[in-house]
Amino acid sequence: MGDVPALQEPLKKILGGTTAKVLADHLDLHTVGDLLHHYPRRYAERGELTRLADLPLDEHVTVVAQVADARVLTFNRGRGQRLEVTLTDGSGRLQLVFFGKGIHKPHKELLPGRRAMFAGKVSVFNRKLQLAHPEYQLLDKDSGEETVDAFANQLIPIYPACQQMASWKLAKAVDAVLPSAGDAVDPLPPALREGRGLVPLPEALLKVHRPRTKADIHDARERLKWDEAFVLQVALARRRYADTQAPAVARKPSSGGLLDAFDARLPFELTEGQRRVSAEIFTDLAVEHPMHRLLQGEVGSGKTMVALRAMLGVVDAGGQAAMLAPTEVLAQQHHRSITEMMGDLAERWGLWRGAPSGEGDGGDMPGGAETGTKVVLLTGSMGAAARRQALLDLVTGEAGIVVGTHALIEDKVKFHDLGLVVVDEQHRFGVEQRDALRAKGDSQGERRTPHLLVMTATPIPRTVAMTVFGDLETSVLDQLPAGRSPIASHVVPARDKPHFLTRAWERVREEVEGGHQAYVVCPRIGDDVDEAAEAKRGKAGKGEAQPSPEDEAEKRPPLAVLDIAEQLGAGPLRGLRVEVLHGRMQPEAKDDVMRRFSAGEVDVLVATTVIEVGVNVPNATVMVIMDADRFGVSQLHQLRGRVGRGSAPGLCLLVTEMPEASQARTRLNAVAATLDGFELSRIDLEQRREGDVLGQAQSGARSSLRMLAVIDDEEVIAAAREEAQALVAADPELAGQPELRTVLDALLSAEREEYLDKG
Repeated sequence: MGDVPALQEPLKKILGGTTAKVLADHLDLHTVGDLLHHYPRRYAERGELTRLADLPLDEHVTVVAQVADARVLTFNRGRGQRLEVTLTDGSGRLQLVFFGKGIHKPHKELLPGRRAMFAGKVSVFNRKLQLAHPEYQLLDKDSGEETVDAFANQLIPIYPACQQMASWKLAKAVDAVLPSAGDAVDPLPPALREGRGLVPLPEALLKVHRPRTKADIHDARERLKWDEAFVLQVALARRRYADTQAPAVARKPSSGGLLDAFDARLPFELTEGQRRVSAEIFTDLAVEHPMHRLLQGEVGSGKTMVALRAMLGVVDAGGQAAMLAPTEVLAQQHHRSITEMMGDLAERWGLWRGAPSGEGDGGDMPGGAETGTKVVLLTGSMGAAARRQALLDLVTGEAGIVVGTHALIEDKVKFHDLGLVVVDEQHRFGVEQRDALRAKGDSQGERRTPHLLVMTATPIPRTVAMTVFGDLETSVLDQLPAGRSPIASHVVPARDKPHFLTRAWERVREEVEGGHQAYVVCPRIGDDVDEAAEAKRGKAGKGEAQPSPEDEAEKRPPLAVLDIAEQLGAGPLRGLRVEVLHGRMQPEAKDDVMRRFSAGEVDVLVATTVIEVGVNVPNATVMVIMDADRFGVSQLHQLRGRVGRGSAPGLCLLVTEMPEASQARTRLNAVAATLDGFELSRIDLEQRREGDVLGQAQSGARSSLRMLAVIDDEEVIAAAREEAQALVAADPELAGQPELRTVLDALLSAEREEYLDKG
């Protein structure tokens, strides 16, 4: 094996530079181990055809199908030729198209009745599904070509592939590295493997790539799922264990303090869910090791109220609380809503808790309630004087609560006694940011870790919470406060039925005339000619094919805030007060627009997704989302949650130009059909390929989950979590598990560790 372990050998040494470069650039596969863990997505049986009716639009697919007919057509007055081949599976049809000189070989080989594997990107042309210039591999006996060894078996592996490397070429590359599977380090303790009847890792790798029977596939998958679940759960269990060893100050709220004063003034009853979750949080805060709790709840379920009560309890107990928000708009919104909820309690500390600077003699506080605490805002764009004052209030302890963006993390920011960190929409923060803020709990030379409350409005199924947030205890708010109205959602097919879009703008006008307000959301800003190109480049991630000319003809740049605002103001919404809000505006301008919208001085706000979370304007009743197919399921659910926050019913219109048969329309129909965020998060996960929950969209790091499907494999995940907890409790350093340590160290590269820490 030499100095480099077999599975860490660069692919370049085995496959040659050209193939290795394609695998690295387009599939992010660099070593023998990467390729061995690039498992087949599914297996085709030699006689079986792929169901063509279910093919996803805009994705690279591999299908096994039969040629129904083939014909050569001329165009451009006879100067150009194209070959059109129709495939069938008995239920649906798919068209292939080849142009120019590329038609000769397929014309000779793709004869009616022949079976082959075809690989390409699915597009729509003339309202029919098609593959342009697909690669193909003949499967019948008289193909006259040398059949890849992999296809000697009845079961043909179909790999996640890309335009530059078809599935059967990947199979050939796997053949070259498969002998190295015998050197794979097995992370599962022998007792666990034998106790659960799992095959050894080298055997699992051979069986997953080259199965002879369906039983081989089952055995391999069960084993590989266990690897992924167990190694991940051990990593999380070790983090939980380390956290329990850290010292923290117990923060028990004092009776008759700020929290009691706040509760006494509430104009409404807390929901049963809010009371239950608050009790869980206060129990955690009362112990001398740090709380690590995830608070997830439906859009509008009152998470901010629960977080504020926790912060007030910590202030009562002599500490300070910091809320970290992902954007300035959201930080300002939280600061405004917290100060409004607290009223004159948001002024300054009363002497019931002892003035930290030693001033005062116990009389009433001028300009604030006797039991008040100052609530300050800290963002990167604040003026120097306001910033200096905020920093002073934090270091002296004058401010009990601070709301801010990543500006809170800078070295200059010092706290008197930081007791609680609340992270809102945690998936937008890297671990360095979160941990840098928690490190500010060190005070007076003591190492004291603040308690941590992480909030998300994206509902997460239990299995995902165990997998992605396995180091956090979970609380769920699934009840909406009284007085919240239902939201009706409808898909508006702008291309198929343009009069539906006309009616959408009439509905906006009707709502405004009824005294309400509206949001219009667009995917881009539109103040930069290169923006669409950048967005396209960003979207065409690794492993995606470049669009064909036909594909491009069907597309256009995403709709933009500035363009749509101008069109609406001059057209269907003429005479209404239409304003824009987007991320490139100056912070003062953003805050001014939001303040005027909140005050009812703006009728229609045309915005990007800066309004996605935290924005609370109860008078806004209608939202129109342009190019809704360009947003994810959970993002659409978040956006929709901005309306229906008052007593009037909400309306959300999802505008799209995608054809009715497309996967995008199916996704939008699912969003329109339910307001249950947990159900939508399940749909969202099921639609992602490879069940990749820890994929690039969420972590920025390549996922280690290739076989485990977090929705379907709940039993494996729960069992692996139990085994991991028992192992780490008995041997926190894994001294008796050297193989597991080796695999864990490889998993916890800098990027991966960042994600495990809730990146």
